[in-house]
Amino acid sequence: MSHASMLKARRQHQKTIKLLEGAAKQAKRLAKQALAGPAVKREKVKKVKLTKENLGTQDAEKSSAGADKKRAV
Repeated sequence: MSHASMLKARRQHQKTIKLLEGAAKQAKRLAKQALAGPAVKREKVKKVKLTKENLGTQDAEKSSAGADKKRAV
């Protein structure tokens, strides 16, 4: 067997192995998806943008809460 034909056979062998491994991976993935069942969509939660007034009240609450803790110690 010449060197060129050995290389050709090797390339062909590698190609078939790659195809078989790909098919095995896909079959495994499909089996896993079938076991999982239909996907359940989670509800989207809307983020609420705070206004300047709300931010001011939150800052006031944080500062007063911090002050209470300092006084308690």
